[in-house]
Amino acid sequence: MPSFSIFDIAGSGMSAQSVRLNTTASNLANADSVSATAETTYRAKHPVFQAVEAGAAGQPEGVAVRVAGVVESRDAPDRRYQPSHPLADAEGFVYAPRVNVVDEMVNMISASRSYQNDVEVMKTARDLLLATLKIGQ
Repeated sequence: MPSFSIFDIAGSGMSAQSVRLNTTASNLANADSVSATAETTYRAKHPVFQAVEAGAAGQPEGVAVRVAGVVESRDAPDRRYQPSHPLADAEGFVYAPRVNVVDEMVNMISASRSYQNDVEVMKTARDLLLATLKIGQ
């Protein structure tokens, strides 16, 4: 494994965690939104990660991670009785997404920590490479 592949590996992790942070932020931003129908209600989104091994087409040497896709939750929306709401249907119901704010906050903290760990890996690898270059002086 070449010395510089560590940067590719950590970079792929940072990219994946960035997608995770963005989808979590979107879920949190839409947690309190309501809709007039169940079909148009916001659905929570979750990224799907995939390990990419050495030798895969177009991938650097070593193991990396990539986002295989973003899936929407299949949970049915909450049906709330609010007849005075402007979006209420004929029966007086509005529909809200099933987004668990506590779970999303845990996801956000986890993604943030993983991103920070990848940054630390890159900093350590840089420092070690610089120290190796100074040996010859």
